Amino acid sequence: MKSRMLAVIVGLLCLDFGSSKLVSTQPAMAKTTRLKSGIYIYTGNPATDRLLNSGQYDKAEQQSLAQLKKAPRNERALIGAGWAQAKLFKLDAADANFSKALAVNPNNAVAHFGKAMVVVFRLQSSSNTIIQNKDALLRQAEAEAKQGLAINPNFPEGHWALGMVYKEQKRSNDVVNEFKASTNADPNYADGYSGEGMAMLDRNDLTGATQAANEALAIHSQNSTGHYVRGEVFRREGRLDDALKELNVALYQNRNSAPVHLSIGKALAQQGNTVGAVKEYGESIRIKAENPEAYLGIADIRESRGDLELSISELHSALEMQPNSAPLRQRVGDESLRLEKLDDAIKEYSTVLNMQPNNSAAAEGLTRAFYLKANKEATGAFFVSNDFESAQHMIDRAVAMNPNDMELRLAQIKLRSLSGQTIDLNQVPPPRNNGERIAYAEACLAQNKYQEADNQMNAVINSTNNPRQLFAVADAALMIKDLPNAEQAYRKAAMTQGGAERSRRGLDQVAKQREVARQDLTLAEDLAKHSQTNSAIDKYRASIFENPRVADAHLNYSNALQKDKPETSANLREAAIQLRAYISLEPTMPPKEVEKYNNKISSLQEKAFKLQQKESRR
Repeated sequence: MKSRMLAVIVGLLCLDFGSSKLVSTQPAMAKTTRLKSGIYIYTGNPATDRLLNSGQYDKAEQQSLAQLKKAPRNERALIGAGWAQAKLFKLDAADANFSKALAVNPNNAVAHFGKAMVVVFRLQSSSNTIIQNKDALLRQAEAEAKQGLAINPNFPEGHWALGMVYKEQKRSNDVVNEFKASTNADPNYADGYSGEGMAMLDRNDLTGATQAANEALAIHSQNSTGHYVRGEVFRREGRLDDALKELNVALYQNRNSAPVHLSIGKALAQQGNTVGAVKEYGESIRIKAENPEAYLGIADIRESRGDLELSISELHSALEMQPNSAPLRQRVGDESLRLEKLDDAIKEYSTVLNMQPNNSAAAEGLTRAFYLKANKEATGAFFVSNDFESAQHMIDRAVAMNPNDMELRLAQIKLRSLSGQTIDLNQVPPPRNNGERIAYAEACLAQNKYQEADNQMNAVINSTNNPRQLFAVADAALMIKDLPNAEQAYRKAAMTQGGAERSRRGLDQVAKQREVARQDLTLAEDLAKHSQTNSAIDKYRASIFENPRVADAHLNYSNALQKDKPETSANLREAAIQLRAYISLEPTMPPKEVEKYNNKISSLQEKAFKLQQKESRR
């Protein structure tokens, strides 16, 4: 603690405002050190220093304010009041006192550090003004901290403040360097070690985070950040009871810590206590409303309960605070896709790709949305739309930036297939992991290659045993209407611990989609018999959208498209596509039958080409 006391108050000179003479402080409590700049360092008022160093900020503020009543330009009292007020989150008052101290002495390092610290603390506010000006505030704080360190490079809080600025700026290496500099300046500076622990958590270096947290707690057992770091390490290691013990200690010492509430929420969610988890996520949001992880945690729980609309509502609340958050927008896209709000999904994925051009998950989501739209809406109408052209441009750009990203390349192939281009999947390297296998399967489905898609999905399901991953595969298959593989994945997930209820809901959805598809197909066939061709086409398309694995639906849809009047090139091309799907779904079809339908496909394509030329001349 002695080294901390020597580092609390910085000034040029300690003046007795009743005279022009220098006054000395108690030799036992402080000694002066001359810096190269000629500045002297004093501890200031020893009694105030003791209060500050022991965390008695209320008393330190009262004592300093009492001194300021007698001598408003008392530099030590201004610093003492400002430091105490900053720790009490009286940020405007603290900033004003630091500014007054700098007016007395522009080279007061602690005043510069104090102003940097005030900015760091302000960033914990959920004020839109603060959020919108975050970058400018961080630059201001960085400048203040560096100015103070230029005066006194050995002040630990100065390095801590700069480290916190770098943490907000996502400058990982600089963060660690500054926290290490703070503990080099004072080996007994607990906040420096706990700050280093947080930086190590950001790197997912659990060993380094634990070592730093243990150093902090060995110095000061009530360092709440040290307990938080240890608790978060335990949570990530799956030691949930140990995690909650540490996190509750941290919470007792700092009731208004948004990260602690967030971590407790995650631990409770991992234990299956979703009610408690939602409560903790809510507390984290109450303290810091622009906390995307808390909203995503609630969304996970709502989603697991099947409450997708409510989940999206929560995410939109988060986007009001953080409209430029790519993870939030991507989750809204994912859940809009599951609700078949395809235009909403396309909008969100496109926004994410504009923010992060190489985001393969967003590219996959975007092409998945277009794949579903192709099956749901009128033949090819949107493939000449600005949205589709924009999507092609974004994905082409992403592939150009990341030519070795298989999932991006497969997304590109899928989009090109939907626009009618012939793509040879044999030119693509075999998928290497389950993510690539799912993407490859979707590219196969876009070309009506059902057996190849099944091979890839079966490999994924057979190699997956983690319940969360199995449900993710099942949900993805259900989303793209791959009902047989969705059923297979849900049934396997039902055998895992706690998976029965979640699996039952999924299987109910599979059964519901099959039944809706059956009803639409029955109605389509009845309409076709009564020559109500346009209505029959709509119902065939709806039936295929709900369950594309019914061969007769594709055949009859093709026949209806060929009968529709007046003939259009778009309808004839779509009729050819539906015949290809029919052939693919009938693997035991005799070769002569296959040849007959292939000849029909060629005829339809030739007729569509000629008709398109006539249409273009009109």
